Amino acid sequence: MRRAGGISIHAVDVACGRPAHGLAVRLFRAEARGNVEIASGTCGETGLFDHPTVDGDGITEGRYLTEFDVGKYFREQGMALPDPGFLDTVQFHFGVADVAQHYHLPFKFTAWGFSLFRGGL
Repeated sequence: MRRAGGISIHAVDVACGRPAHGLAVRLFRAEARGNVEIASGTCGETGLFDHPTVDGDGITEGRYLTEFDVGKYFREQGMALPDPGFLDTVQFHFGVADVAQHYHLPFKFTAWGFSLFRGGL
């Protein structure tokens, strides 16, 4: 059972209709001295980013930033993209006002666009 709090990410490649296995993700906390990376890795077979931040480890009130390496993901899938590609690294800025709540970020994307919002888990 998941405890309250945390940030989870679920990425789906809607161009192919499947979870974005292998998509590189980074999560940063925005601080006065600059962005501090608190998590990095790739999405698993189900498209979920598995990291202790999902359960709230290291999450405090404040501003956050996620980065998704969309261009690299599609190139690794064998998709021919223009150079430069339309999307390369997608960034999303958001805030955590209540660390007792869980912040779920469903990331739906193609090589040409994306949707990202606070969803339910």
